[in-house]
Amino acid sequence: MKALVLEAYNKLVYKDVPKPDYGSNEVLVRVKACGICGSDVHGMDGSSGRRIPPLIMGHEASGVIEEIGGDISLFKVGDRVTFDSTEYRLDDWYTLRGRYNLSDHRKVLGVAPEEYRRHGAFAEYVVIPEHILYKLPDNVSFEQAAMVEPVAVATHAVDLTPLKMRDTVLVVGAGMIGLFLIQVLRISNAGKIIAVDLDDRKLEMAKKFGAQYAVNAKDKRLRDFILQLTENRGADVVFEAVGLEPTVNTAIENVRKGGVVTIVGNLASDINFPLQSVVTKEIRIQGSCAIAGEYPKVLDMMEHGLVDVASLLSVAAPLSEGAGWFDRLYNRAPGIYKVILQP
Repeated sequence: MKALVLEAYNKLVYKDVPKPDYGSNEVLVRVKACGICGSDVHGMDGSSGRRIPPLIMGHEASGVIEEIGGDISLFKVGDRVTFDSTEYRLDDWYTLRGRYNLSDHRKVLGVAPEEYRRHGAFAEYVVIPEHILYKLPDNVSFEQAAMVEPVAVATHAVDLTPLKMRDTVLVVGAGMIGLFLIQVLRISNAGKIIAVDLDDRKLEMAKKFGAQYAVNAKDKRLRDFILQLTENRGADVVFEAVGLEPTVNTAIENVRKGGVVTIVGNLASDINFPLQSVVTKEIRIQGSCAIAGEYPKVLDMMEHGLVDVASLLSVAAPLSEGAGWFDRLYNRAPGIYKVILQP
């Protein structure tokens, strides 16, 4: 089969590789669409440390079941499916408590840190265990289904966060996850939604998707503006969707005393942390990792038109052109949100 292989850092090659084997509880999926995630772009150059070559990346995908193992009972050949990006054991201590995203044995599709290598979906075929498969609604396209994963990441973060009726919410970072956070918050019980980013084009998208206010992070009046909107307190809840020291600090600086900051972004492995501010303002800081069962909810939202993924689909291109699109994203070509590769 053909695949886009990360042969070395910054070297993606479209080439023939062996078709993968599957077990009795697995299916062989013919990939129809796979999105390029920001983590793939950062993995390409080795900066994340989680995509050690050689590796087939890709974890935001959908397709059609081509073959099934002997123990498969819920799916059949020809089913249109998407699948969780996290492969986990069903008998894991965390899985049994509904938190498979924290499983000691979890593997992420298209990821290869030191401890494991799990090839992903930038290929004609990928093998998927039955328990992470989901059937697609008839009115959800393969391209839309390749966006379920980032919407589910945002949905998990909102589910995890104590959000009271009409709370003022600040979203720091209006990239893909930030924009989906805003969309999910719009249909939650949030009150005012404020978006902050360095890119005015992203801020316009944030307003399109439901943020009532959008402020450039370079604006020196940012804190005063947020105080003005919140009766001089600060936001009740902040979602940080970048994962860098300046953006984490922006989140902490603009949450009220006793408020909550949920950190979804994780670009930096370590940052300087404003400990005294967090302690003296009694701020609750929590991380949000991946997904823990939100796929059915997201597919239902997509089926009923409650989230807009189509507006963020910039390009659908052949997998053979994937290396060029990775380069464009790596060099921050303007106006590109989500690129979908089609084997």
